[in-house]
Order: sequence, then C-alpha cells, then structure tokens
Amino acid sequence: MADSDEALDREGAVKKLNNALRLQHRSVIEYTLVGAALTGFQYQGLAAKLAEYAAAELEDARRVAEKIASFEGEPTTVVAKPRWSANPTEVFEFLIEDETEAIEALQASIEVTGREGRSEALEHRLEHIIMRKQEQVDFLERAKRS
Repeated sequence: MADSDEALDREGAVKKLNNALRLQHRSVIEYTLVGAALTGFQYQGLAAKLAEYAAAELEDARRVAEKIASFEGEPTTVVAKPRWSANPTEVFEFLIEDETEAIEALQASIEVTGREGRSEALEHRLEHIIMRKQEQVDFLERAKRS
C-alpha cells in the first residue's frame, strides 16, 4: 500500500476528472457540428476525419465517466459551452483552443492520481487520451494553414 502522500486522492480525482469530462462532452458536440456543417469543396474531405474524432471523444468520455464512477463519484452532465462558426479558419481556431483546454484539464487530473496500481492505470489511460487529442490538434493546425 502506498503511503498517504502517494495514495490516490479519490475526491480530488473525481473533481478533476469531472472538469475534464465536461470538456469531453463539448468536444463530442463541436467535432460533430464542424464535421457535419462545414461547407466548401475543400472541407468535405475532412468531414469523415472529424466524425472519427467525435466518435473517439465519445468513447473517451465514457471511459472518464467509468473512472469517476469507480471512485464512487457521479459523472457530470454539465457540458462546457460549445462554440461554432461558419468560417473554417475561425472554427478550427475554436477547436484548437478548446481541445488544448481539454488536454490541460486531463493533465491536471494526473496530478492527484498518486502511485497505487489503480493510480498508475488511470494515469496511463489519461496519457493515451491526451496523446490522441494532441494528434487531433496537430491535424487541425495543419488543416487550417492555407
């Protein structure tokens, strides 16, 4: 058993994970809207990729909610306010900013995980979500260039 300094802070983890979850909810909505509603020939090829991102966000939201429940917490139903613009450059900026905020919230969730076995598993899961989201941000950065 880990000492008290290295033990999982369940209450802290639930709070941090719920903050990340409300941003995950927003990510699902934003990727869905942008993939479905962005117009122009040059953007139609991105629709399927953005739909894949929305599905991945939904799957990760489920995983985060499961972790919250496993720590005897209640997963939030709060959704961070989604943003939209018909201007492709602006909407990609919104996605990049919002995903960066979500990445930072996930990173902040790692701080309270401790050093127990279940803590390490949570940290590993969060790192995978962060990596996937960062790859999406990188894609969006490349896509918004002219």
